[in-house]
Order: sequence, then C-alpha cells, then structure tokens
Amino acid sequence: MKRILVTGGAGFIGSHLCERLVNEGHDVICLDNYFTGSKANVKALMGCGNFELVRHDVTSPYYAEVDQIYNLACPASPIHYQYNPIKTTKTSFLGALNMLGLAKRVRARILQASTSEVYGDPDQHPQTEAYWGHVNPIGLRSCYDEGKRCAESLFMDYHRQNGVDIRIVRIFNTYGPNMNIGDGRVISNFIVQALRGEELTIYGDGSQTRSFQYVSDLVEGMIRMMNCDGFTGPVNLGNPNEFTILELARQIRELVGSDSRIVFRPLPSDDPRQRQPDITLAKRLSWPAGCSTAGSPAYRCGRGWSGRSPTSGPSYSTPYFLRYVQFLQQALLPRRPARRLLRHPLPPPAGGGRRCRHARKEPRPAAPDAEHGDAGHVSDAASDPRCL
Repeated sequence: MKRILVTGGAGFIGSHLCERLVNEGHDVICLDNYFTGSKANVKALMGCGNFELVRHDVTSPYYAEVDQIYNLACPASPIHYQYNPIKTTKTSFLGALNMLGLAKRVRARILQASTSEVYGDPDQHPQTEAYWGHVNPIGLRSCYDEGKRCAESLFMDYHRQNGVDIRIVRIFNTYGPNMNIGDGRVISNFIVQALRGEELTIYGDGSQTRSFQYVSDLVEGMIRMMNCDGFTGPVNLGNPNEFTILELARQIRELVGSDSRIVFRPLPSDDPRQRQPDITLAKRLSWPAGCSTAGSPAYRCGRGWSGRSPTSGPSYSTPYFLRYVQFLQQALLPRRPARRLLRHPLPPPAGGGRRCRHARKEPRPAAPDAEHGDAGHVSDAASDPRCL
C-alpha cells in the first residue's frame, strides 16, 4: 500500500479519486483550499484511519513523505476560473512548481491532471496528443488554458532535467455526483433547469459538439496511468463519441421528463466548436472510455476494466445518468434549519452512519475541534484562497 497525496482532493474529481484510493487501502492525504471543493464531498471518508484532510493552498509549498502525487488543484469551470484569473494562473503554475519540487525531493511519482482546454478551439478533429492546439493567449479563457499548458511544460522540463517520474493526462468533459450545481457546466445546467421546469439555455446555435464521460471511468483511467511504468504521456482521457449540444439538451429533457422550452443565447468568446478525444494512446492502459453506439452521456458501456461487453439502450445505461440526476435532485431540496446544539450531545445511533472498511475502531470526539472547526483529520495551512 502507498502513501498518496491528492491536491484538490475535496473537489468533484478529487473526491471520487480519494474515495477509490482509500477503499483500496492506501494512506491518502487530501489537500484543498475549498475555493471550489467542499468538505461535504469527502465527509464519508472522515472516519477512515487512512484518510487525512488538510486545508492548504498549493500556491504555497507543502511538505510530506509520499509515494505518489495526483495534482488536481485548480478551478475547472469558466465561472470559477474567470472569477479571479490571476489566481487561476498562479494555481496552475505555482501549484505544479511546488508539487514537482516535492516529488523531486521525496522521489515520488507525480500525475498532472491537465485538460482538453490545452487544445483550445481545435483545427484538428478528433484531437490527438500530438496536436499543439489553437489557443487564444489573451482571451478570457486563457488564464486556465495557458496555465495548464505552462504546467505541462514544467512537468516535461522537470522530467528531462531532473529525472522526475511524471505522468500527464488530458481530461475531457466529465460528469457525475459531487459536481457543483452552480458551476455553469452544460450537463448540470440542463438537468437543473429541466428539474426546475425552467428554459434550457443553449449558447450559440447548439451545433457545437462535446463528448462526456462518467467520473468513475475517468478515475479508473487516472489510476491506470499513474501505475503504468515507462509511459509519461500526455494521454487523452475522454469519451470518443461526440454529439451536438442541441442533441444533449433534447435527450436530457426527455430522460428527465420535462417539457422545458429550449432557448438560445449568444455564444461566449473563444468557446470551442468541437471537442472529441482520440484515445488511441489510452488503449495502452487497457482503458477504452465508457460509451455506447448512441454516444450519449446517459449511456455508459464498453469493454475494458469492467469486463462488460458493449451494450446500448436505456435498460443498461441510464442508471449511471439517473444516479447523477438523483444527486442533483437532492442538492436542490431546501435545507432544514440547523438544530440547536445540545449541552450534552446524544450518543450516535447504533450501527448508524456510513463507514469505510478502514474506519477507526476508537470513538471519535463528540464535538467539533474548536481550533479547526470540524472533527476528524483537518488542519488549516492557508490564507483566503481568493486573495492574490
């Protein structure tokens, strides 16, 4: 078993990665400054003896003895990374620099979670890893696009100059539970609007194409890449079946059972027209992406690590999509008012609560730690993430 550091571990993808690694028995340190991540995403892991949650901003150095590092820290949706573009660029560059320095010192293997945004608005279709991209370096999206491109450059230079054992994956559109419902991503936008009976908003004429993978497929690919010897990447991880945004809106409306009207708004600047990965290199990891002949985000199939044969149709595939719909339904429910704190806390219910198989045997404290504001392995080591 390994000691593994996950930056951005309380975020959408990071929380699923931490859960997978903890359940495999690894000792996991989860770093997050909670700008877009949330403690709620890793709440189920807080009772595990092999999980540690640390509040830390990766723009500052962090020191630990680890075997592997997954560098996921960076806001990934336009709403969040454009909120403070200077901070976004600093997170990509300084975060990569600090984690590479740590990997060099402790001789750890490190994986960079890069993005399909390094291809910009591509002229090549589908996009291979050899394509250099078509990116506007001074546009509204450049803080994220160029930040990730610079991080890849740093990774390759540390590998060539210092012999650091690196891995690079380029993540294409992904969806699933723990995705922030207000981050402006297209699938969550459409589902939330359909559930609320609101108009489904399409930016542009809807002819732009995307492809989506379920988050557990992505996590599997990242772990396979990390543990693959002699292959640094970069490698695309995504669903190779594309479809138009208009097709996506219509299918979500049908699956949710909504009669919402579809409306069109102006297309944001530098929004890519096409986005489809070539996953030839990913097949070296025995990782065909989860997809079906229909190419829908509601479908998840394919022969690969799961050993399942290719299948299509709602009877097989929709549970994965509906699981995300149910997650959003729960997130939209009104929250109950907070209960008053009792002077003498009630004992926990017998056998109650979700626990991982590596949970501690000793009882946990009855009240939150006054210094850290939460129970479990939590420490504070960063200033306000919105500060420059």
